[in-house]
Amino acid sequence: MLSSKKKYIVNGNAGIKAQIQFADQKQEFNKRPTKIGRRSLSRSISQSSTDSYSSAASYTDSSDDETSPRDKQQKNSKGSSDFCVKNIKQAEFGRREIEIAEQEMPALMALRKRAQGEKPLAGAKIVGCTHITAQTAVLMETLGALGAQCRWAACNIYSTLNEVAAALAESGFPVFAWKGESEDDFWWCIDRCVNVEGWQPNMILDDGGDLTHWIYKKYPNMFKKIKGIVEESVTGVHRLYQLSKAGKLCVPAMNVNDSVTKQKFDNLYCCRESILDGLKRTTDMMFGGKQVVVCGYGEVGKGCCAALKAMGSIVYVTEIDPICALQACMDGFRLVKLNEVIRQVDIVITCTGNKNVVTREHLDRMKNSCIVCNMGHSNTEIDVASLRTPELTWERVRSQVDHVIWPDGKRIVLLAEGRLLNLSCSTVPTFVLSITATTQALALIELYNAPEGRYKQDVYLLPKKMDEYVASLHLPTFDAHLTELTDEQAKYLGLNKNGPFKPNYYRY
Repeated sequence: MLSSKKKYIVNGNAGIKAQIQFADQKQEFNKRPTKIGRRSLSRSISQSSTDSYSSAASYTDSSDDETSPRDKQQKNSKGSSDFCVKNIKQAEFGRREIEIAEQEMPALMALRKRAQGEKPLAGAKIVGCTHITAQTAVLMETLGALGAQCRWAACNIYSTLNEVAAALAESGFPVFAWKGESEDDFWWCIDRCVNVEGWQPNMILDDGGDLTHWIYKKYPNMFKKIKGIVEESVTGVHRLYQLSKAGKLCVPAMNVNDSVTKQKFDNLYCCRESILDGLKRTTDMMFGGKQVVVCGYGEVGKGCCAALKAMGSIVYVTEIDPICALQACMDGFRLVKLNEVIRQVDIVITCTGNKNVVTREHLDRMKNSCIVCNMGHSNTEIDVASLRTPELTWERVRSQVDHVIWPDGKRIVLLAEGRLLNLSCSTVPTFVLSITATTQALALIELYNAPEGRYKQDVYLLPKKMDEYVASLHLPTFDAHLTELTDEQAKYLGLNKNGPFKPNYYRY
């Protein structure tokens, strides 16, 4: 098994308004495809690259082509070979998926239409490392329409949709990613994006911090021309704050993860829908009457609990934070310690972002056929490594589903080897990802166009006005009509009629 990986508040946004209001074949357990003789590079401090498998909905799951993409000579229809994907011939399938995703990403499409005349990213050379899905493809093509040049790798060795990567390569994007990369492949792909003759990035879009880590480690001089970093994930943001605290962050960085439009929509609503999807696809279980313990009651935990409660499950919650704990109690959930319910629950779900939340001791005490899965960011929450011992038998049931069998015959059902359930075993709602992707695009526009001196070498949150703008771009989908303040009301509240409508400390 691969090793585990994966405030300044911006005050001014003068000039931004003008810019954004423009006219697998089943394999034996524990096997990983790797090229014999290739030296494995040391693992990054981040866990993002191994925290999930790919979405279940890939045309390439049944591919019998075991040849490494690195050993293939491929060209797109324009004759370019500046990419490395599983099979360029799958581009047509990927293009259809991208077209479907576009219908559920209204804000990005609106931004593309409004901004393409101005080209606010003209001259930007963006190197990206994110999940490569149809939704990411819409973001990349939007960045291209706004004037940027992009080179892209996957932040996760299992989450790439091969047909989407092929469609991007066919469209001329240098993409280096495929589902089931080895650890060596993972770093090779990132290096191919960064280390290219005659091209140097001036912006970074990262998810988990691996790309940023690689440039710091191998090409630190590149930061002399990089204007900023946009980071999406909890893990990546944590690493950026560590760099900042140590005085090693040499460019400004935007913390997208803690923006309102990411926390309150992606983390909450995405997980509220995808937790049921992932569990149902892998186990075919009925939720009514089942006893479930959800570890953690942050935005992800809140979404999972709400969904399971609505399906008739009996839901327990574990939590270390008294504020989140009180919220769980007020929402009607029983707050417990994991040890108190571990023998009786039917499902255990981790949502903490921590490590060793479910230990071998907990696993030993679980009832027969208990389902164990993770909805947190990385694969450190469940101590899966402790289950790799001679006395326990692993039995592959289907893709992403394993039985772990004890000597007395007891078995648990482990999903995605403890990696991120929704990206491993199902898909995630495109509309919610539109919100996050639009936030990423605007953060790139802001950092790229910011006058020298606006941002120092630190980590920043997005301006409140920008969060509100992202939300407003999605309202027409619902035929929603905002109420407008009168002059008298705006004066009474001390607000600008056009926002921002809440102070930076407002919790939502």
